[in-house]
Amino acid sequence: MITPLVGKQAESVRLATARGNLWEGAVRSSKTICSIMRWLRYVRHGPAGPLLMVGKTERALKRNVIDPITEMVGTSRCRYRVGAGEVDLFGRTVYTAGANDERAADKVKGMTLAGGYLDEVTTYPESFFRMFTTRLSIPGAQWFGTTNPESKNHWLMRDFLTRASLHLTRTGQVLHLAGDDTLDLARFSFQLDDNPNLTADYLAALKREHVGLFYKRYILGEWCLAEGVVYDMWDPDRHVVDAMPYMRRWLCVGLDYGTVNPFAALLIGLGEDDRTYAVSEYRHDSRAARRQLTDAQYSAGLQAWLADIQRPGEHGQARGVEPEWILVDPSAASFMTQLWADGVPNVARARNDVLDGIRSVSVALGNDLFRAHSSCTGLLDELPSYAWDSKAAEQGEDSPIKRDDHSVDALRYALHSTAHEWRDLTPKEWTLNAAA
Repeated sequence: MITPLVGKQAESVRLATARGNLWEGAVRSSKTICSIMRWLRYVRHGPAGPLLMVGKTERALKRNVIDPITEMVGTSRCRYRVGAGEVDLFGRTVYTAGANDERAADKVKGMTLAGGYLDEVTTYPESFFRMFTTRLSIPGAQWFGTTNPESKNHWLMRDFLTRASLHLTRTGQVLHLAGDDTLDLARFSFQLDDNPNLTADYLAALKREHVGLFYKRYILGEWCLAEGVVYDMWDPDRHVVDAMPYMRRWLCVGLDYGTVNPFAALLIGLGEDDRTYAVSEYRHDSRAARRQLTDAQYSAGLQAWLADIQRPGEHGQARGVEPEWILVDPSAASFMTQLWADGVPNVARARNDVLDGIRSVSVALGNDLFRAHSSCTGLLDELPSYAWDSKAAEQGEDSPIKRDDHSVDALRYALHSTAHEWRDLTPKEWTLNAAA
């Protein structure tokens, strides 16, 4: 069932008459549904000619846009041709493309387009976006797109959105810009609270899950720099403990491989209080120790460390744990080969999406789902000073400084790769307090 658009949603669709029309702002704020409704109208009534729909990848486009359209209008009106790069939409053939690297611009060279739909524009290379706009050469051609905010120095904000001729602001004002530098571009800015169809419980959960930089961007819908410390929600008084609860699962080891740089591994347990814990740390700094280890020596050291971990057993304390995963920095192919050769079980490549990984760690810290034992000194030294790179921010990029980041990277590998196991948990005392 399609819920009618109301208020700011309906106003944005009414105002989307420019050559370019972009819905930007918070997650789940109704950007996609508004843009889809306007796109469907354009497909039915816009000028004749080829149309194009774009996502970061074709799979993402199908998941984010084509599947919702199919659910709305039915398979007789929207049929995705798997492998053909086409969608039949209201009897029109619409081409599809992914734009995840600089080579993507070649996909649209030579095309003559009557219109286009762009999902998550900030994930595209600037070269693709500029090439795409040159292809909209049929009279009356328009494009419609969505994006979440990024750095205020991102190319989309710097070169396009600041020059929009119409802006429906986050506060609901309609601003018009005039001048020689103005673009025929309508910009619709949304906050999370602009979606009237979300329940209060869901809104509260989303706001808890996003903290710091991600709260500003994905809840408030602000374009802002990644600056200062990365984990500004880190509180050693709350997050550091001297005693551990019983671990109901030995979830994983997150491992950042280094030879000249420090080698760092963290053992993560899932406690009976439904929190994740950095239980123990194995770390070797070749420069400080003046001794560089081989892959075989690191493998032996890792195994000895895990074999020596104390854990509660049936008859008091027992030694040794076998984590469900040993998640290794995916660039450390030689070390993974060594672990496999040594028969170490459960070795896997860690997920190394830096920003998504930072967000996972931020969720764990912000939702009180993580604790670190006081013995994890490398991690405790690095967390407070792990900072965003201001020079990268000036270029519109979000990147942490690559210095003193070995244990924090190990933590990111561990928590991001296992987020599906812990992200929906609630600390037990929260549940008990709520029940009381």
